Amino acid sequence: MPRNIIRCFKGYKLLWHVLAIALTYIIVTSDFDWHYYVSTREPLLRVFLFPAVGLGMILPVVVPLILLAVGAVRKNFKIKNTAFALGQAAILGLVISSAYKAVTGRIPPPHFSSGDTLVDTSHGFQFGFLRGGLFWGWPSSHTTVAFAMAAALWELYPQNRLIRYGAILYAFYVGISVSITIHWFSEFVAGAIIGSVIGLVVGKSLLHRGSGTDPQ
Repeated sequence: MPRNIIRCFKGYKLLWHVLAIALTYIIVTSDFDWHYYVSTREPLLRVFLFPAVGLGMILPVVVPLILLAVGAVRKNFKIKNTAFALGQAAILGLVISSAYKAVTGRIPPPHFSSGDTLVDTSHGFQFGFLRGGLFWGWPSSHTTVAFAMAAALWELYPQNRLIRYGAILYAFYVGISVSITIHWFSEFVAGAIIGSVIGLVVGKSLLHRGSGTDPQ
C-alpha cells in the first residue's frame, strides 16, 4: 500500500492531480458551481439521490469484506484478490482525499438555507491545516472512493463488461448524487479524476500480484 500511494503521484499521474486542481479553478471562478447548485435544488431529485450518500459510506466497507469471506470459503484467489483491491482502493481514496481536504478547507454548499437566504459560498476556501475539517470539502471523498473502486475493477476485469460498466455507473451515481446533495460540482469532478488514478494504480498492482512483475 505505501508503494501504491507513491505511485498515485508518480510521473504522469501527478499531472492528473494538477488537472483536477485546474478544472476546479475554472469551475469555481466561472461560477458554474453556484449555478449548478441553484439549478438542482429540486426536492424530488434530492430525495432520489440522497441514498447515495449512505451507500457511498457503507458499500466500500461491506463489499470488500463480503468478497473476502466468499473468496475464503470458496478458496478462490481471484475473489480474494478483488476484495483486497477494492479495500485498498477505498482506503487510499479516503486517505488521499482527506489529506487534500485537510489543507484546502472548502466551504460546503448552504444545504440547510431557505431560498430567501441563499448566500453564494462556492468561492470559499480556508487554506491551512484542518480549518475546514475532513468531512466536507475538496475533493469529494464519496466520489474519490467510488471511482477508485470502479477503476480498480475496470483494471482487474478487462473482459467483463458487466462488472466494468456496472462499476462505472455506480461511481457516477454516487458522484452525481453527492454533487447535488452535499458537495459542489467541482468536488465531484476532482474526486472522479483523483479516484480514477488511485483505482487504476491499485488495480494494476494487484492484477500483477503473484505474477512476479512489478508495475510502474
